[in-house]
Amino acid sequence: ANQVTNLILVSSSCAMVPTAYASTKESHPYIRSLCDAAEKGVKSVTEATASYVQPLLTTLEPHVAAASEYASKSLDKLGEKLPLLQKPVEQL
Repeated sequence: ANQVTNLILVSSSCAMVPTAYASTKESHPYIRSLCDAAEKGVKSVTEATASYVQPLLTTLEPHVAAASEYASKSLDKLGEKLPLLQKPVEQL
């Protein structure tokens, strides 16, 4: 995951999302109400499922590590072949 966020294109895109989200919430009261309700719902679901997911994650940890290493190598190759991933959104 860190390797993906280190790509300048990805990190600059991700940096724009919270600003756009906050701006939209501030500009439109109805959307703000919906967003606030959605945020509370996501928080509740996340808290409720965390205790159930942890044992499963422990079991899957070796498989996740192997998949992560494979993804990391693939991202290295992708970054070499597509140099535009190293440019911020504004330059594209």
